[in-house]
Amino acid sequence: MQQKISFSTYAIIGTMLFGMFFGAGNLIFPIQMGQLAGTNFWPALIGFLITAIGLPIIGILAFGLSGSSGLRDLASRVHPLFGIVFSIALYLTIGPFFAIPRTATVPFVVGFEPYINPAHTGLYLGLFSFIFFAIVYYFSLNPAKIMDYIGKYLTPAFLLFLSVIILIAIIKPMGAFGQPTGDYSNLAFITGFKEGYNTMDALASLAFGIVVIHAIKRQGITDSKDIAKATLKSGIFAMILMMLIYGLITYMGASSVSAIGTYENGGLIFAAVAQHYFGSYGNILLAIIIVLACLKTSIGLITACSEFFNRVFPRVSYKWFVFILCLMSFIIANFGLTNIIQFAIPVLMLLYPIAIILILLTLCSLFFSHKQSVYAAAIFLTFCVSFFDGYSALVDSLPGASFAMFESVKLFYMDYLPLYDIGLGWIAPALLGVLIGLFLPQNVKKTVVS
Repeated sequence: MQQKISFSTYAIIGTMLFGMFFGAGNLIFPIQMGQLAGTNFWPALIGFLITAIGLPIIGILAFGLSGSSGLRDLASRVHPLFGIVFSIALYLTIGPFFAIPRTATVPFVVGFEPYINPAHTGLYLGLFSFIFFAIVYYFSLNPAKIMDYIGKYLTPAFLLFLSVIILIAIIKPMGAFGQPTGDYSNLAFITGFKEGYNTMDALASLAFGIVVIHAIKRQGITDSKDIAKATLKSGIFAMILMMLIYGLITYMGASSVSAIGTYENGGLIFAAVAQHYFGSYGNILLAIIIVLACLKTSIGLITACSEFFNRVFPRVSYKWFVFILCLMSFIIANFGLTNIIQFAIPVLMLLYPIAIILILLTLCSLFFSHKQSVYAAAIFLTFCVSFFDGYSALVDSLPGASFAMFESVKLFYMDYLPLYDIGLGWIAPALLGVLIGLFLPQNVKKTVVS
């Protein structure tokens, strides 16, 4: 007999889900967006919420509805080779190459670096990141406890400290909204939509999905329909919580310009807001918020990545992968936040459209009878555009990486591909791929990878 899940359990799973998603990047990107969007607050926020909340929750739901045993299984609907290549690329991106090292560098840069002699920054970053990943390593060793660690303890503590700043900002507003700047002046919705990419949450949802499914199964729910229902309810709880926090943080940024001025990144904006309200104590409060935000996200990412690589390479134990990933993340974190962000953006521009299409196809799979040709054609044509989006972002950072042939393709896309100039050129090819796949002969419905 199936155990009925109580609302409190849905709330804990939803809080765990919120905690795994909501890291320091989720704090610093919306507050900066608020400053830049100003009076165009609402269209920018709505665009941001679609990619920062809507897609991640849909990604989690896709797992619950599909019955997939993991990302590799889900991505193998395209092709078994794609399943392994894409899943490894995604886990490395949200894992030791970019997202996990960022969880250590962001709190250091925002909460500690301003008070350290620049000559000693490298030494203190090394010490901070070592202690940080030692704590992450300890809490990641037992994945069965992740719901308790993140859902019951770390996330409520984080929300408690964050609510102090948010409530003060609502009770005592800093000022009126300023004028929108840059692309937020006439493309607020699209700019907010693309800003949501920076959270990496749609990619993370494909990794966290199986963690959530396991948490639900530990509550005694094993029927696929009940799992999907539990996933939906927990996801809605997390979505409401995230919408509320994002909206309030964006509001705080939009109303802050007249009081604190503008800054080049969201971390500095948050620091200025905290100091505006609490003086020197604001720095301590902000450091606690940032460390808690990053700690819980890092634990969730290490757990998800270690479970994945343990399934792909079962001869290496889960605990060894926890150690290896923490060590890799520690090493890469010491290259510094600027370098991590510089090389992450091209990879995100490449992978994000593919992840979005995979999630949407999974949700709509029943409507085209799970045809592999639909998955394959849509993903292939999406890749043909997202590859050049990633290339363009790389060239922006490293002009020497330019290739004449690739530049010719970019010009062709710019002239003939709808929405390419605003970074959404992959939409039309993806839809074309779906149509092509529908008319191709029926193929194997699904390839399951154990």
